[in-house]
Amino acid sequence: MDRKVKYVQYGCGRMSRWLMRYAMEKGCELLAAFDMNPAVFGKDVSEIIGNDYPEVGVSVSPASEADQIIGELKPDVCIIATRSTVAELEDIFTICAKHGVNAITTCEEALYPWNSSPALTSKLDALAKEGGCTLTGVGYCDLFWGTMVTNLMGSSFQVKKIVGSSWYDVEDYGIALAEGHGAGLPLDEFEEQIGTCNHWSSDEIKEKVERGEYVPSYMWNQNGWLASKLGLTITSQTQKCVPCTWPTDLYSKTLGRTIKAGDATGMRAIVTTETAEGITLETECVGKVYAPEEFDKNEWTLYGEPDTTSIVNRPATVELTCATLVNRIAQLIDAPAGYVTTDQFPYNEYMLRPINEYVKTK
Repeated sequence: MDRKVKYVQYGCGRMSRWLMRYAMEKGCELLAAFDMNPAVFGKDVSEIIGNDYPEVGVSVSPASEADQIIGELKPDVCIIATRSTVAELEDIFTICAKHGVNAITTCEEALYPWNSSPALTSKLDALAKEGGCTLTGVGYCDLFWGTMVTNLMGSSFQVKKIVGSSWYDVEDYGIALAEGHGAGLPLDEFEEQIGTCNHWSSDEIKEKVERGEYVPSYMWNQNGWLASKLGLTITSQTQKCVPCTWPTDLYSKTLGRTIKAGDATGMRAIVTTETAEGITLETECVGKVYAPEEFDKNEWTLYGEPDTTSIVNRPATVELTCATLVNRIAQLIDAPAGYVTTDQFPYNEYMLRPINEYVKTK
């Protein structure tokens, strides 16, 4: 592409501080920014980025104006950093599809919603194809739970089981994610609101998901992504949600209150996937309000010949999420129309030059 990639930012919360700076400093041109919080309306995005970032000349507009402004500006890309489920993004995805604008989001479910919100994803896929654009979801999980694992398998002779665990502090991602992990709930309420899936069979969960009655955790999507990338045929998939607790009170800045000792600080979501090819995937995401001595970590083990373990301690999860998304922009623009998950993209790459130089589409 012989010009700068033009984009808009939808959602100007915490994650956007990195997303906007990274995209602009990789050569993209920011045309507009949107949010639902009246407190940021009219502010130059430099105030959102902070750290005395130079004035950009783009102010935050109400999200209600996104349809009109995106239609007028016709950007190449819309970066979405708002909520955690595809259903919560349906409106902005639909707006982008209507105007033929590629959209990429940090929404966790969006990484592989085909196995968690199949009807809605099919609907969005059809809209994107009609609009001639691509919709997708990207983040930390795209690489550290995905391509890192499948690349590592390239050094294995045989893999019989994949076991993965990833820890993250829900304080870093906003209230929607914290509440979705049951943070702050007494254990009986956690069991009632979050842990109901623990008693369902694979067929029961699948039926509830297909009817739109249940949205599982992120590892559900991740196992679907891994199976698709590896060409595995899933025969069964179950999920257990186990509350995390701490023996003393913990204050949550995101919830704005103290979590009492013994109440849920978050959860371990454990997904077990069996495949026709004999490879078992047993993965968990541990999202909770951290105690002072806890930290982010990512550990994956391939059991087979040979056994191989990869451990990443204290990853900068927020920054890695945002950089991974920005590094996917050129591939997003080049991807075929539809809802295309990143297991169908090339492996991600570090860009030494401005993003537009990596775009093959004219």
